[in-house]
This record gives sequence, C-alpha cells and structure tokens, in this order.
Amino acid sequence: MASYSASGTVSVRPYVTVDNPATPTSALASDSVWTARQILVVATCFILNMLDGMDVLILSYIAPALSSDWQVSPESLGVVFSAGLAGMAAGGLLIAPLADRFGRRKLILASLVMMAAAMFASGIATSIGELIASRFIVGIGIGTVLASMAALTAEYAPSKHRTFAVGFLQAGYPVGATLTGFVVASHLADHGWQAMLLAAAALCAIAIPIVWLVLPESIAFLLSRQPKGALQKANRLLASIGQPQLDALPPQDVSETRHAGVRGLLTEGRARSTILLWLAITFSFMTLYFVISWIPKLAVEAGLPAKDAIYAGAVYNIGAFIGTSSIGLVAMRFDLRRLILVYMALAAAALTVFGSVAMPLAATLGTAFLIGVFVQGGFNGCYPLAASLYPPEARGTGIGWAMGVGRIGAVIGPMLGGFLLAAKVSLPVIFGIFAVPVVLAGICASLIRLPKAA
Repeated sequence: MASYSASGTVSVRPYVTVDNPATPTSALASDSVWTARQILVVATCFILNMLDGMDVLILSYIAPALSSDWQVSPESLGVVFSAGLAGMAAGGLLIAPLADRFGRRKLILASLVMMAAAMFASGIATSIGELIASRFIVGIGIGTVLASMAALTAEYAPSKHRTFAVGFLQAGYPVGATLTGFVVASHLADHGWQAMLLAAAALCAIAIPIVWLVLPESIAFLLSRQPKGALQKANRLLASIGQPQLDALPPQDVSETRHAGVRGLLTEGRARSTILLWLAITFSFMTLYFVISWIPKLAVEAGLPAKDAIYAGAVYNIGAFIGTSSIGLVAMRFDLRRLILVYMALAAAALTVFGSVAMPLAATLGTAFLIGVFVQGGFNGCYPLAASLYPPEARGTGIGWAMGVGRIGAVIGPMLGGFLLAAKVSLPVIFGIFAVPVVLAGICASLIRLPKAA
C-alpha cells in the first residue's frame, strides 16, 4: 500500500497491507531509522550503478581513439553509441518487468553475467558490426539492472528517506563515469581502447559473487509472490532491518493483479501521469545522452586538446554526482516535480552558454560541471518520481517501462548529434537544439499527479 502527498513525497509500506489481519502492522518499515542491512542494500546498488556508469560512458571516452584507429565516421560512431542505448530500452521494456514476477535479485545477477560477457566481447571485437552487437547486449543488462536496483532501493529504504535513497542510488552512475574518465585519460595512450573495455569486463565479473553474497531479495516480492521458503526468507530479512517476524504469510490478494504488469501503470488514475513521465524521461534522455556521448568530442570541436576534452567529460560527471545527490536531499523538503522543472531550466541555460560563448579552459570545464549538475540532477529526479507513482507489485514494471520508453530519446540524441556534427552545423545551433528537450522534460514532470492509493 502507498499514500501520496500533494508535495510529491511518498509513504510506501512495502511489506504488507494494513487491512490484512494475518499480518501485524508493526512489520512495516521504519519511517526514518536506518539499519545496517538497509545501508548495505543502498550501498551495493550504488556500487552497481557505478559499474553501469562505467559501462555506458567508457565508450564516449575511448571514442576519439576508436575513431582514429578504425577510421570510424561520426555517423557510424553515433550508431555504436545508440546500439547500447537501444539495448537499454529493450532491457527496461522487456526484461526489467520480470523482476515483479521472478524477483529483483535474480534479475540483477543475470544482468551482471550478461554485461560482463558482452563487455569482454566488445573488447575483442574486430569490426564495427561486432562492436554494435556487443554494445546492444551490454545495454540490455544495464537497462534491466537500473530498473531493478531502483525498485529494490525504494522497498528497503525508510519511507522518510526513500526519495533521497533512490536519488542517491543514481549518483553512483556519474561517480563510475568520472573515475572511468580519469583512468581512461591516464592509460588510454599506453594500453589502447580495447584494454579499457576488457578491464571494465573484469570489474563486472568481480561484482557477480559480491552481489550473490550480500544483496537480498525484495521483502515485498517474497510476501506478494510467495515463492518456496518465502516466510523463512522474509523473516530473516525483517529481523535484519529491525522489524518483528511474521507467524504466517499473508493471504495473497487477488485484487493485486490489477496493479501488476503494464495494466497497473495505466489504472487507478495513473494513465495521465504515466504518459507525462514517459515524455519527461524521453525528452531528458535526448539531451542527456547527446551530452554524455559527445561532450569529449564537442570539447575538442570547441578548441580543447584531446586530453583536456576527456577531463571535460569527467568534470561533467562530477557535476552530475553533485546534481543527483542534491536533488534527492532538497526533495525531502520541496516538491520534487517543481525541482525537476527548475533544474531543467538551468540546464538549458548552461547548455546555451557552453555552445555559444568562447571561454578559457577553466570556464569551459566549469560550464561542463554545471551542465552535469542540472541535466543529470534533473533527469535522475525522475527515478524517485517513478518509484513514488507505482505500488510495489508494479514498481519494477513501472520504472522499467518509464526508462525503456524514454530510451527512444536516448537513441535519437546521440544519432542526431552525429548527423549535426557531420553536417558541420555550428555549436551554438547544436546546443540550442538540445536545450529545448530539457525544458519540455521539466514541464512534463511538473504536471505529473501522484494519486492516492485506495
């Protein structure tokens, strides 16, 4: 069950329903107290999101070397960028919803195996076709992991801090991207771009046994789907977060099926808000993935040396970490939807300045930092917004579909950027074009209504 406030905050009771006499209401998650288990869940998901940031952004950092080595045109490079993003759409739309049926933990582990194997394949690719195929599979894994982690974090975090926790989780993405940028900048010339991809594959492989050992299953999933041994597993997890154990599993509520699957996204008064959420994320993704895919090359176009251009991408991601973390904190006091609008308006201003004003290195890096703060911060506000909109039994599907549909914009953004660059369109016009979608994203987010659950 969940209740929603007019300000956009959400109080979710993920484990049981209060009208079920077989289950004590004291088994609900604490409103504000963090336990070691809850911190471990969020920390593990944060680290996994760092790996996602590494796997996605590493391609933009190695793009100049790859382009020079294989003589790849901007159009072809745009297709390589978009292949991973198309895979992320497929993962979000087709695979992530399975978490509501089979469990968050299983989907995350399966996705990590897929990502490690496909990253290794991309490191030994010998043609653009092989690279496109492997990046598509990497994207499937990432799209699945992102949705499953957001749902799991929303279900384990104390309700008072849920918006912050889901937002903070997303900050792992730019942290991973930032560290990757600095590592690539330091070692690319000596070891080559293939070695960078193989190292990323190794890190994904190392994460698999760690996640197997420390990441728990969703308690909401155990009590609603009731797989074999559900009561014992749920009681162990309830004890680990300081909650009383249950004497028996609650009776399965047949009425919950109306919330499950895609149908649950469009019922209970959520249809209008679901469509607005999809539009907000689609517009956000257009600009976000244009920026993160092309910012090193665009910095070169703006006159920076290649190494400083890689640092521009890394500085952008430092800003992204600050923006993602700050919006989660500020949203504990203010309306998250209005905050997204403010962030996106400031993002449009920063984009316009970056593309139109000739600046020295320090100012260019500072503007890249601000773009990261507002573009990535505003976009990542959509994750806790999506987690607030949907009940636990449809949360994996809701976040997966929101991010999956939004990948339409993620595919369009880098490809459009490649075509504009190939057509020799001026930087002020390019950045002006991509300032429009973030403003539209903010407007759509501000219009979302969070319905009260029955």
